[in-house]
Amino acid sequence: MEERLHKVLAAAGVASRREAERLIAAGQVAVDGKTVTEMGVKVDPEKHAISVAGRPVTIPRRKTYVLLNKPGGYVTTRADPHAGRTVMDLLRDLDVPVHPVGRLDKDTEGALIVTNDGELTQLLTHPRHGVPKIYQAHVQGVPDEKALEALRTGVRLEDGLTAPAQVRLLYAGEDRAVLEITLHEGRKRQVRRMLDAVGHPVRYLRRVAIGPVSVRKLPLGAWRYLTQKEVHALMRMAKGEVTPQAAMPRPQGGAAARPGKAPQRRAARAPAKNLASHSAAPKERDGSGQSGDGAGGRLAPRRDGRMSGRPRDARNP
Repeated sequence: MEERLHKVLAAAGVASRREAERLIAAGQVAVDGKTVTEMGVKVDPEKHAISVAGRPVTIPRRKTYVLLNKPGGYVTTRADPHAGRTVMDLLRDLDVPVHPVGRLDKDTEGALIVTNDGELTQLLTHPRHGVPKIYQAHVQGVPDEKALEALRTGVRLEDGLTAPAQVRLLYAGEDRAVLEITLHEGRKRQVRRMLDAVGHPVRYLRRVAIGPVSVRKLPLGAWRYLTQKEVHALMRMAKGEVTPQAAMPRPQGGAAARPGKAPQRRAARAPAKNLASHSAAPKERDGSGQSGDGAGGRLAPRRDGRMSGRPRDARNP
């Protein structure tokens, strides 16, 4: 089926539609060996050979969307001979080539979307769209109201003032605390740098949700396919067609969560049958000897302020 050339390039992950138009206008795109500079040209990816700057463009025949609960110690990249373990090592069972959407620090656990849909990748990674991401941060010390307000209104970093964030204090012990932080932008190591700036370094960090997609019921190191409903919700949120609050997962701990009370521990539950997860990493065990479910129980602080069942890779972030 024929589609406009710039849409085909966006679907292949080459560039956004607008950037694809600029590539065409600049004479960087060729169809069947002939340079195309006119807008509106239609092509059939099944019949035409498309290249950008002399490099062939591969069009995925089947779009695949995967949610990975990334363990610590894995680098977010497709291939790097110097990186050691990469997230692609956890996805060897996939039968289609995919790429990570954005990055998650090597020492950070949690939600990572992997796909071959270039359009969704562009939407989720473009700063303008601001799809919210929820993090759970275990920090040194207990932030006072001044520090919490600074995190909420903006922290001055070396690359500028951060955008407003939603911040909740989930737990406060004697010398450590657990925060839930929702960001609408994505800078390198942003959560860690923000918390360093207010004097509360991160001891352990995980991303629990990207927009409406959460890993709270997905075991660490496992992955599952996104549902059509989740993909549709991500698309709508990224395009600004729905407010983030309307599609976000329910905050951990609910409205009753309060400082001084540790998040409730929950037994691991198997994902629903239509969301079957795939384990591709050595199982991480909690203090009870059961695999964690990513729901927060495996990482909950004990009442004495000590962390319970933290993964080996996260002990020295």
